[in-house]
Amino acid sequence: MATPTRTAADPTVGGPGLAFHGWRIVAVFAITQTIGYGTLYYAFAVLLHPIAVDLHASPAAVTGALTTAILAWAAAAVPVGRWLDRHGGRAIMTTGAAAGALLLVAWSQVHSVTQLYLVFAGLGVAMAMALYEPATAVIVSWFDPARRSRALLAMIVVAGFASTIFMPLTGYLESRHGWRTTLLILAAVYAATAIPLHATVVRRPPHARPSARPAADKARADIVRAARRDPRFWFLAVAFIAHSAAMSTMTVHLVGFLTDAGHPATFAATIAGLLGVLSVTGRLLLTGAQRRISLTALVAAIFTIQAVAAITLPLLAGTRLGAAAGVTAFGIGFGVASLAAPALLADRYGTSAYATIAGTLAAPVTLAKAAAPLGAAALLAATGGYPPLLAAIGVACVIAAAGILARARTPAPRR
Repeated sequence: MATPTRTAADPTVGGPGLAFHGWRIVAVFAITQTIGYGTLYYAFAVLLHPIAVDLHASPAAVTGALTTAILAWAAAAVPVGRWLDRHGGRAIMTTGAAAGALLLVAWSQVHSVTQLYLVFAGLGVAMAMALYEPATAVIVSWFDPARRSRALLAMIVVAGFASTIFMPLTGYLESRHGWRTTLLILAAVYAATAIPLHATVVRRPPHARPSARPAADKARADIVRAARRDPRFWFLAVAFIAHSAAMSTMTVHLVGFLTDAGHPATFAATIAGLLGVLSVTGRLLLTGAQRRISLTALVAAIFTIQAVAAITLPLLAGTRLGAAAGVTAFGIGFGVASLAAPALLADRYGTSAYATIAGTLAAPVTLAKAAAPLGAAALLAATGGYPPLLAAIGVACVIAAAGILARARTPAPRR
């Protein structure tokens, strides 16, 4: 089997000017990812009920539009990754930002659920072109392993506040102007920032510009084939699919569990809101600790802590202190995958075919994120209580930890 080659990605090559531009790209993504997630993704939760009333549809029918977007996002992940590896991020991320802004305008003009679903299918593709995965691929190509985690962390920490900023802002705008005008305002904000910033700042690092395109394409194809034949890639896929399912299920059902345990709705919502803050905390801890402990051991340990927290949460949640402690233990792992996956993939397979390989992983992970809450709702209806659901979340985290450890212990394929 062909051995994946690693491409150096050191922004210090060529002088301090390149290093500065690498960090300038990080700063741009910190802005555009915050606004992008806030307008294209988090605004939906705030506008869901006003849209349902206006369209004379049930909230469940309107919610299906977001599922449609996530499915389209997953379907676009691999072709977007291939484009990124061949051409870099400028054109596709600028196009994705422009498409996202135009589709926000189109969303503001829908008058039926069918039209809403069509718009959200397009939004899913636009998000695949402009949000986290392509931004990560660009940063990975610019930074060597010593700087990569810090660069990704800088982007993710800022973008982690997208919901904190844009959900209240969207709610305020909707109360003053209605949901249609709110979407037009959000479209203008996103277009005025993401389109020019992506077009003028994002570019490929000089070392990533191939002199012989057919030879470079063949080399990338060999790396992708090698990755797909590598058992360690599939152990990693199992780990992050299971973890994504656990995270999305907990996000959707945590408030319901806490209220079912006897807590007021305001307390339940406040505790659930800790997950966003804790995701940033977990990323900071992971970045700091991996200088002394291997990344594999850290990630497996965090997933194991989450498993224990999920399984014991029904025992702890009877009191406010116990509920807060259990959610805190679980929430530490919320942001771990977004840092660990790029590091593990780039370390093993290099950067020249990173986006295609990451897209191959992102597609099933995104599908799990969309499908798991629905399966969890069916389990909840069948069992009539939350303990079996939390046990299933715990089992998923155990599977995730086992996948990470199995990847580390599987011998490297022969050359």
